[in-house]
Amino acid sequence: QVHLVESGGGLVQTGGSLRLSCSASGRSDSNHAMAWFRRAPGKEREPVAGIGWGGATKYLAEPVQDRFTISLDNDQNTMYLQMHSLKPEDTAVYYCVARSSRNIATTPGEYEYWGQGTQVTVSS
Repeated sequence: QVHLVESGGGLVQTGGSLRLSCSASGRSDSNHAMAWFRRAPGKEREPVAGIGWGGATKYLAEPVQDRFTISLDNDQNTMYLQMHSLKPEDTAVYYCVARSSRNIATTPGEYEYWGQGTQVTVSS
């Protein structure tokens, strides 16, 4: 079992920055890929970014490629999502997720573990 806790969400103006954190605890002996998904009001969940076990591989969705970065602190079992140049369309609940595989996946059903989510609101 892996327990995920997100933090760092909030309200920011267009063009601002936020950094989300996800602290993982539980089965540290397992090799897990991790990712961020988001759900905007009235929309389906969508992948934002992912990072393979150990941080060797990364994925960024096209809408955020030039603005967001994903990173992993293995020692602290913490994943980060640094978000710059935020837009109103980035407004969503952001979820930290993990799966029992070293490899990144981009569909929500492939992730067994989910955090409770953190709200990001970008005002225009």
